[in-house]
Amino acid sequence: MLNTLLANLFEKVRADGVRKSFFDELLQKNNGLRAILALNGFSNEQLNRVITLARVINNNELDSLLNRDSWGIQEKSSSTHISEWGTSRIEKLVMTNAAFRGGLVNLFFEGATNSSISQYLPPFEVKKLTVRKLNFKTDAIVDTLVRYKEKGSYSGKRGNNPEKKIRNTLEELNLSFETGVHLSRLLDGATGAERTMDFIIEHQDDPRVIVECSFLSTTSSGQGDKSKAEIGVDSLIHRKYRSAKFVGFVDGIGWYVRKRDLRRMVSAYDDVFTFHPEELERFRVFLNDTFFHRGRH
Repeated sequence: MLNTLLANLFEKVRADGVRKSFFDELLQKNNGLRAILALNGFSNEQLNRVITLARVINNNELDSLLNRDSWGIQEKSSSTHISEWGTSRIEKLVMTNAAFRGGLVNLFFEGATNSSISQYLPPFEVKKLTVRKLNFKTDAIVDTLVRYKEKGSYSGKRGNNPEKKIRNTLEELNLSFETGVHLSRLLDGATGAERTMDFIIEHQDDPRVIVECSFLSTTSSGQGDKSKAEIGVDSLIHRKYRSAKFVGFVDGIGWYVRKRDLRRMVSAYDDVFTFHPEELERFRVFLNDTFFHRGRH
């Protein structure tokens, strides 16, 4: 079914160019949304996150892109307690709500240039929302295949994730640090503690600050296990590295729908930051207070 839908779409695009009306028409067909998501390499879960993001942050730029003011949908709860819509509800809205459907077409055509989306989704995902993919360009199709295959490894590469912002801050302050190494004292006789720490400042033998990062753009059942494990690691750190501060960077729209795990996660840290510019500045102040005494820069 998806093959047929995409083959028909390809013939239209090849004959008349890429037009929004073609994609609006496709979305009104059974499995039309699935077909477009396959073409973009964008998952149902990522689409759910974008829609949740729009409903939560009330951002004019994002609302305009998605035609949100024309959906005709009244939210029953405050923005801090919005429940995420499931895939079945989104598929129904796509079929029955023209403004909602047009907003998704805009997203697929122009999402990569929307600054609000770029702020909340990793670049790896944002780059899927480009008109070149809808135009069936060979390089874009190859890119979709590569991104699908390399999603896990690419997202962890240095320079392609939010951890680069932490690294930049540490380098600007001329602080020595290590990344991706075990805390040797933590491992001595500690079953289940064999894991690496994202940032150890200044040295793993006697760290003064230990930083763990979790940027979650999708949901994952493993996050519950991670939050539990983080509490255990926190206990070990404070037992074996009494002078060290254990802090966390916890961010991403994916945490919005895992509030219980989020509360458990942040309880493990001495302090918690996000990747918002104001929070990164607060992290800088925290480092100054810890390493250079208050007021020194």
